[in-house]
Amino acid sequence: MSNARPRSVSVVALLADIPTTGQLGDAQARRFPLDGPDLATQADAFLDFAGGHLAAGRKVVALYPKWRAERARRAIRFARGSFRTDHIAAVEVDLSPLAFSLMADQLAYLAPYLPSGLIAALADELQRHILAGAWLKNVGNLSTIPITVGQHMGSYAPKVTFLAVSAPVQQVGRVRRGDPTPNIPFRPVDPVQMLVSAGGGADTESFDSRFLPALQPVSAQKLPEQPLGAEYWGSSKYIEFVAFSAHQDSLTRPAHAVRPTACAWCREPVTAAQCPFCRAVNQRPAGRPPSYSRAAQVPAPTQPAPARPGASAPMDGLPGRPASSLLPAGGETAGDGRVDHGNVDPHLHAPSQPVRR
Repeated sequence: MSNARPRSVSVVALLADIPTTGQLGDAQARRFPLDGPDLATQADAFLDFAGGHLAAGRKVVALYPKWRAERARRAIRFARGSFRTDHIAAVEVDLSPLAFSLMADQLAYLAPYLPSGLIAALADELQRHILAGAWLKNVGNLSTIPITVGQHMGSYAPKVTFLAVSAPVQQVGRVRRGDPTPNIPFRPVDPVQMLVSAGGGADTESFDSRFLPALQPVSAQKLPEQPLGAEYWGSSKYIEFVAFSAHQDSLTRPAHAVRPTACAWCREPVTAAQCPFCRAVNQRPAGRPPSYSRAAQVPAPTQPAPARPGASAPMDGLPGRPASSLLPAGGETAGDGRVDHGNVDPHLHAPSQPVRR
């Protein structure tokens, strides 16, 4: 009989006025704009949502934008105090609105398959697998991404264009000679799809003719502008985009890339120094495995490592025992506190969707 703890189940909430992109169908994070004159009014709908799921034995992963955090933090503290629970995780996300919307729905899709702590950890990991940013004519009022004095002054020059990136890294670069390629830090695994949102009636001609050919997506779907887009990009006119992989393994790769440890207090798998649920301080993993966007980028082994003294060689015709088989199964933790990734559903894959051409 196994002594493994049962895997926790969670639901995902997004505490900001960031509508869904609709890319994952019915798998959507629950949105709470937090409108109202006071805290009770702002948090009322979120409290009803959290209370219902807590009563059903589910935890709540509450996402909120770092650049618009005050109301969300107050609402989460209010909910945790009202229900006297640590089963509501506060997860701060530093991401542009369109990409945030997509990532929140991706987490909602993964929530039935993965432990609650891993869902909270993936809020950071998923950002490493997308390209999110905006095509801007002015970065003088951009405060969410660091800019240089030269870039600020360059905003006053006529016919200047900037490519601002919020994920997987934060950077701003000036597009010179109409070529944005030097400013593109990452390209998702093929096939690449893109969502585009133009704010303030911005002209998309230069974006369509210069940026899209550089990234070569199989489709670029235009969506309505996000309500908080102008606030994030510091301009009423902008062209916001998020590029992501439509490969069937595009969500399993991030799930297997994280290296969580079991929280010392609540035993949820965590990657941060502080557990988002119980707030216990944990020792972070020593490192993370390298990530490669293409199989050809994986370096070849240099030479076989020398055998350890006293180690027995595998029998003829039989492979050696893989290191992963030394970990306990069923979501238990190894002796060093690492969480076995056997609790990731092997059949989990990205939601099937037609590739738009």
